[in-house]
Amino acid sequence: MVSQQTDVQTDVRPEQQAPGGIRTGVAGDEVFHVETHGIDPIPDEERHGSAKDLFWLWFGSNLTFTYVINGALAVAFGLTFWQATAVVVIGGLSFFAISAAGLSGIRTGTATLVISRAAFGVLGNVPAGVLNWIVGIGYTIVNTVVGTLALETFFADFGWSGDAPRAIALLVTLALTFAVAMWGHATVQLAERWLAYGLAAGFGVLLVFLLPGADLSAAPEAAPGASGWSLAFVVMLAAPFSYLPMPADYTRYLPRDTSLRSITWSGALGGFISSVALGIAGVAAATQTDMTDAVAGTEALLPGWFQPLFLLLVLLGSVTNSIITLYSSSLNLQVLGIPWSRAKAIVISVAVTALGSLGALFLVDFTESLLGFLSLLIIVFAPWGGVFLADMLLRRCQYDADALHAGRDGAYWYRTGFHTPGLTALAAGIVFAALTCDSELWTGPLVAPLGGADLTLLGAVVSALVYWPLARRTV
Repeated sequence: MVSQQTDVQTDVRPEQQAPGGIRTGVAGDEVFHVETHGIDPIPDEERHGSAKDLFWLWFGSNLTFTYVINGALAVAFGLTFWQATAVVVIGGLSFFAISAAGLSGIRTGTATLVISRAAFGVLGNVPAGVLNWIVGIGYTIVNTVVGTLALETFFADFGWSGDAPRAIALLVTLALTFAVAMWGHATVQLAERWLAYGLAAGFGVLLVFLLPGADLSAAPEAAPGASGWSLAFVVMLAAPFSYLPMPADYTRYLPRDTSLRSITWSGALGGFISSVALGIAGVAAATQTDMTDAVAGTEALLPGWFQPLFLLLVLLGSVTNSIITLYSSSLNLQVLGIPWSRAKAIVISVAVTALGSLGALFLVDFTESLLGFLSLLIIVFAPWGGVFLADMLLRRCQYDADALHAGRDGAYWYRTGFHTPGLTALAAGIVFAALTCDSELWTGPLVAPLGGADLTLLGAVVSALVYWPLARRTV
């Protein structure tokens, strides 16, 4: 049985302000205090903040070096500077859908993976919840490893190398991520905002160094073809799509009268600006140097005085992204039935992240395999996202908030805990995605007949189109 979390704080205090006028939250959601809410619905009297908070959340969390790597990969797949830039921009536009999905959190006051019980049923929602937790922790491990290696290189520039500085670099990276995510929602928002200020300035300088040297006229030896274009889109869209199980996690505290337009534009602009700017930086770098090792390749294009600052940008960018994936993972564990508070559940995610990072850094080099595994999981979370968004549109984002937490006694238990239309549509999308997936770990049988095109992401469209007619009567 899926547990319900009701450990809310009863000592309700007025909304406070930190230095600089930043709102600290109310009751169980205060800056530098452990958040006491989990997936339990946020009461109206504890709602606070505004849509502009979402701009800083998505802007800061996407100021990560991953987008530089993605932009460089688009060039590696055979696209020109302008073609790769077009893919980067289109990928950034996907944040409009991600941000709009946050309306469900405003309406229900709970996390995304609680709301998806409406689409799949209480029990039918569990397998996807497990996979989404794996994806979130997987990305957190990758970010932790990237941040650790950047800090280790920073130490090496000052003549300190070996296992000891690597271990310290890992501890620092984990500590920065864990402290913020464990404190909770209000601290996450404050940290993302203030880190965004410094990261935006630093990455702005990076763009000044990279863009003037970009070869705008360089053309590949052969046209990229369907394979190059599709792989570039998959790489660029995979990161935004991986956020689909998260948007309500960060809107559930907003007042009920917060409008769809305001949250969509605020959140989307934040994610769009940061992801597109860094993606174009990667495209520009890839036209000038070998980006097989993206950090080393980018560093070689920078003046010596800026290189240590660049490494710190890579570290802090990894931390900003890990903060939100780690925070959401703690809510995810509550959805899966862990009978602990959010602050206790996050310890499980941190422990797994630490073990995975230790393995990647000290035992075996499985980072590449992990990335391949995560890219394979898009076969599941793209169709899942298609069903979730289609369900939200069908319901016009109107949910029975109490029933989402009522288990067997709620409307979303359906007959046996499973919502057949949702699971049928999910299966259809997964089959399509598996047949058309082209990854290191799996190549679908339709990839070759399609000219090498990878259409995995269209699994979201397929699942949505299947769900719509099946669910119109029951929803």
